[in-house]
Amino acid sequence: MQLHQSKQLATDSEQTLSICSSRVCPRSIGESDRYSGDMGLYREHILPILVDRACGTAGLKKRRGELSSGLSGRVLEIGFGSGLNVEHYPSTVEKVLAVEPSAKGFRIAQRRIDSSSVQVELVGLDGQSIPLPDDSCDDALCTFALCTIPDADAALAEVLRVLRPGGQFHFLEHGLAPDAGVAAWQRRLEPLQRRVADGCHLTRDPVALVRGAGFTLDDVDQRYGVGPKPWSWFTRGVAVNPG
Repeated sequence: MQLHQSKQLATDSEQTLSICSSRVCPRSIGESDRYSGDMGLYREHILPILVDRACGTAGLKKRRGELSSGLSGRVLEIGFGSGLNVEHYPSTVEKVLAVEPSAKGFRIAQRRIDSSSVQVELVGLDGQSIPLPDDSCDDALCTFALCTIPDADAALAEVLRVLRPGGQFHFLEHGLAPDAGVAAWQRRLEPLQRRVADGCHLTRDPVALVRGAGFTLDDVDQRYGVGPKPWSWFTRGVAVNPG
């Protein structure tokens, strides 16, 4: 495994808001019942718009392009959101099987889907229970998702199940920073973050989650982006289903 870790700040265009970390929320079907009134309106109709704007910065576009390189065949994407990865799918991708619980997010994505040569099919709402056969996808993709899925371990087990042996899992996440002071602030801020950003965690370790699910890590790049450090420790990685 190649591991690249840098504590240097990236370009200013890479700055992102804490709201960006909430991009995916493949919750169990029916869990949205705990949201009502103004909070339900915020989660279902306002948050997807805010996330689309916050996660669509030029800096993150560059990272999405780097992340998507090497994908091919039938690709599973969990936390599809508003389709911010669509423009970066390489020509080797034949079809994307999307998992996304937000109807509003998928409506925003439609214009991006319509302008793409890659077919996108919405196949499920819940990343913790993907309605696809075993070994049915060539590669998988996930951006800013593992922070918010209620049971990230279950979701990664599902990705591993539907990914063919030797298939690659490309992921881009924010998470627990290596610096003790930053990590302490992440723990202090996490209760508020989870409330305003639809369950998003600041202290999850994406590398540990992916490795713990049974993947073999092939390449990992970690660094701070510009912006408040509790939200800007980014991990871009490629892992393989060892079969």
